[in-house]
Amino acid sequence: MTQSPLDALHDVMPPEQVSWWPLSMPMWALICVSIILLIALTVWLYKNWQFGAAKREAIKLSQQHQQDALALHGIVKRLTKHYYGASVASQSSAAWCQTLNAISKAQFKEQDITSFYKPDNQNEHVEQLMMAIKTFKTKECLDV
Repeated sequence: MTQSPLDALHDVMPPEQVSWWPLSMPMWALICVSIILLIALTVWLYKNWQFGAAKREAIKLSQQHQQDALALHGIVKRLTKHYYGASVASQSSAAWCQTLNAISKAQFKEQDITSFYKPDNQNEHVEQLMMAIKTFKTKECLDV
């Protein structure tokens, strides 16, 4: 009797389960790049938040001095000194007026600024100063 050719076949062995560990080199590279990007994003967001802290504090202070134009003008000066330096904050009235108009959406005239320091200050520019504090540009380049 002849043997069946199927008898010469061995049982089929299923392949072993492929392990997910250890990871391949491209997967390690992807994990490292993702971690570095996440850390860089976190540092960038923190620095931006810290950079805007002075403006947030000025807005909070301006809420306390809503009726005093001279105090609000002082807050704007402090903001300018913080972000642009003391030389910008201590300009003459005409130059300060141009700078203030450049870094905020409020449009001041030189007479408006000098009226803050008069004894009969009517506080008529309080709203304009509040808007100047809220729209203060912290990243404006002034020396171009």
